[in-house]
Amino acid sequence: MSMIEIRKLRKTYRMGEVIVKALDGVDVAIAEGDMAAITGPSGSGKSTLMHILGCLDTPDEGEYFLAGENVAGLSKDKLAGIRNRRIGFVFQSFNLLPRLSALENVELPLLYSGRADAKERAATALRTVGLGDRTHHEPNQLSGGQRQRVAVARAIVTDPAIILADEPTGNLDTKTGQEILALFQALNEAGRTVILVTHDEQVAAHCKRQVRILDGKVLEAD
Repeated sequence: MSMIEIRKLRKTYRMGEVIVKALDGVDVAIAEGDMAAITGPSGSGKSTLMHILGCLDTPDEGEYFLAGENVAGLSKDKLAGIRNRRIGFVFQSFNLLPRLSALENVELPLLYSGRADAKERAATALRTVGLGDRTHHEPNQLSGGQRQRVAVARAIVTDPAIILADEPTGNLDTKTGQEILALFQALNEAGRTVILVTHDEQVAAHCKRQVRILDGKVLEAD
């Protein structure tokens, strides 16, 4: 079963008098439980595709089926609800709030949805990523790898079906990056669909399959 299926996706941007085709008729399917890398150089369209896959943006044309539901034309409010329930995000720059503890950062997605057990679930998520002893540390008291683990814990705390990570090792040294990739592999082995967006072929090699994009088109999908 496809967790994600996009058909004839198109997205254009106007830059002054120039129209840029960020996505030009893209077709991609990602199965439930897969671990896939979306690769391509800067400007290839992979970031635009990531934003659409994450329901952060909508296409100009085409269809996007997420767990069988066509979400391409949904309103911003409905897309926000889908993001909160189904998708966990991890970013290169961690995106942690500096004055909140690790526990409080991980709690945030649950507080937005009014969960009464937010603190307990956040603590469980931190234990899952190996930071059960860092719950009260603020980001500036953590290493880069630990901050990214907090970000991963925040991504999984709502129990989403999909983890979407944008250059998740970009700010990490090689050894720490390998540890974070191993964490993503463990989450995938536990049943989550994991999608890594990266320009790094060594990162992409950790995935079961790769979708290569250039100039808004899919070159190949392994």
